Formats: sequence, C-alpha cells, structure tokens
Amino acid sequence: MRIYPAIDIIDGACVRLVRGDYSKKTKFADDPCEVAKKWESDGGEFIHIVDLDGAKSGTMPNYELICRIEASVNVPIEVGGGIRNMEAVEKYLGGGVERVIIGTSALSNPEFVGEAVRRFGGRIAVGIDAKDGMAAVNGWEEVSSVPAVELAKKMSGLGVKNIIYTDIATDGMLNGPNVAAMAEMVSAVPDVNIIASGGVTSEEDVAALRETGVEGAIIGKALYTDRITIAAAMAAANKEK
Repeated sequence: MRIYPAIDIIDGACVRLVRGDYSKKTKFADDPCEVAKKWESDGGEFIHIVDLDGAKSGTMPNYELICRIEASVNVPIEVGGGIRNMEAVEKYLGGGVERVIIGTSALSNPEFVGEAVRRFGGRIAVGIDAKDGMAAVNGWEEVSSVPAVELAKKMSGLGVKNIIYTDIATDGMLNGPNVAAMAEMVSAVPDVNIIASGGVTSEEDVAALRETGVEGAIIGKALYTDRITIAAAMAAANKEK
C-alpha cells in the first residue's frame, strides 16, 4: 500500500481546506516546491497535487507552478483540478507529470475519459468525490444524483485503472477515514486501484485502510499538523499482517 503526501494549491500557496470548503482555508506554506521537497526527503514516493483554483474554474491557473514542483523533486507526481479536456491532459503529461486526475468530467463527459485512457492508459486516474455516497463535482460545490459506486463501475468499464476516492465529510477533519465506504468501493470495482482520500490521521487509520485492499492513501492535513509522519504512515501501510 502506497502513501501519497498531498499538496493543495490556491493562489500559488500550499493550503488545506475543511470538507472542501474554500471559505475554511488554512495556508501552510508560501512555496509548494519546498513542501514537495520536504515530502520527498521524508520518504514520500508519489506526491498528490490538487490545483484548487483549477477545480473551481475548469482551467489550469497553476500549471507553471506545478511544472516547477515536478522539476524540484525526483519522485513522480499526480495532478488533479480543472483537467476537463484533452489539451489539459496532454499539457500536464508533456510537462513531466506522471499521472493526471480527471474529476468533474468523469460525470459530465465520460467519452473524454475513455479517449484519454485509450491514449495514455495508466497515466490517467479518475477522482470520485462523494458526499453521503453521491458523486460531487465542480470543486465539490455541486452534488449529483449519481451514486459514487455506480460512477466507479462506469469508469472501470471505460478501462480506468486508478480511482482516487474522497469522502468529503471526512476530508480535513482529522477524525479518521470512512473505512466502510472505501471497502465498498474496493469490492465494487476489484479491477481498479482505489486510492483512499479524506480523514487519514493516524497509523491506525492507515492500518484500517490497508485491510480494505486500497492501493494507497492520500494524507494531507495530518502531515501538516504533525499528527503523523510519512515514515510512520508507510510503516503502517507495509506492516506484515
């Protein structure tokens, strides 16, 4: 099981939100490149980046910054937020990003997801964000009538092999992940790597997620507030049963 340290970007700075609420923003660093270098030095093997400005606008306002982050570390990065057309996919992958995460368009434009997967295979991931089990879009500001599990099954049918599954209710709360929801998702799409996101705070949380069969876990606020270290999380993720 892999640990993905997270970097969320608003206005060029490294921030964390609470339950995706842009009005509940805490800035942790002015330079996300320095944060990425710290996560790498602490043992992070794959860095998860979200352009929160892009998630809201559907554009790529932090593209150049994200390319600088990629160039500043020697580990792969994945990027989500505002990737809603093939031009954005090509630009990020051409800029050195290892994997791009398609979010809102998974629901509104599945044909685009299918074409991206045909062209780029495992370098495409889909981000499914759920509120009470229903898929949310546009930077979590709208909740659809589509169950997250059903959307995941549709993405699996398109050939998607990586899904980042975020439980909005737990995100940024430091109260633990929605383990049951993650287990349900793993069971629903067994041919897809599920990366859990939201609420991971302790080694016990990591261990509980490991039992569900997820491929990895994204950790954000708990790292920034020293509730857990990457080393401790990785130890829990790889501990022998």
